[in-house]
Amino acid sequence: MSKVLITGANGGFGILTVKTLLKEGHSVVATVRNMESKNKSVAEELTAAGAKVVNLDVIDDESVQKGVAEGIELIGGLDIVINNAGIGSLGIQEQYTADDFQRIFDVNVFGVQRVTRAVLPHLRKQGSGLLIHISSLLGRIVFPFYGPYNASKWALEAMVENYRVELSGFGIDSCLVEPGGYPTGFFQGLMKPSDTSENESYGDMVNAPQQAFESFEGAMANNPEQNPQNVADAIVNLINTPVGSRPMRTTVDKMGMGDAIDSYNNQYAQMTEGIYTAFGMEGMLKVGV
Repeated sequence: MSKVLITGANGGFGILTVKTLLKEGHSVVATVRNMESKNKSVAEELTAAGAKVVNLDVIDDESVQKGVAEGIELIGGLDIVINNAGIGSLGIQEQYTADDFQRIFDVNVFGVQRVTRAVLPHLRKQGSGLLIHISSLLGRIVFPFYGPYNASKWALEAMVENYRVELSGFGIDSCLVEPGGYPTGFFQGLMKPSDTSENESYGDMVNAPQQAFESFEGAMANNPEQNPQNVADAIVNLINTPVGSRPMRTTVDKMGMGDAIDSYNNQYAQMTEGIYTAFGMEGMLKVGV
């Protein structure tokens, strides 16, 4: 069984993933923010389930370094890191300020970089490891009214691909899980734009983000197969897949988008392999080569 650290364990996918990993027999460090205040009840729930709960805020360098070190000490090592912490957005893109974009990127992109940099010295030293990054189908296709979120997930996808090829020779896998929209608390925390001064000039379209969101919520409610447990199960399946056989991208969706993105991902993978082969770098696409 593996030793796992997961960020954003207080969220919908996070809680389910922690509990699923524990049932599988893994040792789990569940990191949360504000575990002594806002997320105290969640921390207690995760502790009762058998996880080691550590306070870690992905937007704070010192908190990340301290939390990772504490987690490694608590479970006696580290094999797998799941970058799950994230924040979404809902609104007209023009109305998001640069500071708004900074906030979302600080969690969804820079936060992943902070955590990954903190764990990699340990993983490289032992010559093995698995990085699982929770992205989104919106990291592959753009939907209106999720602008900053779309952008951050596209950036995440590129960063993870770089890690994939730069770490493969050290025996470290870097993979993406791309969920569709799921009925979790994530949607209740969507960041709205700070500057609505141009509302009048947008006319009726100013109401479109909320209308689109409500329509999507209705679609989710009418599709019981879109169960958040699907994402936790996909993560566990990646962990159980042998080294060298794990897919770079795993879509998780029961609402019609996943199949289309799978086709795109397969074509993209073939294109990538062809270009890397042409430049004599195809070995970097395989772990341990």
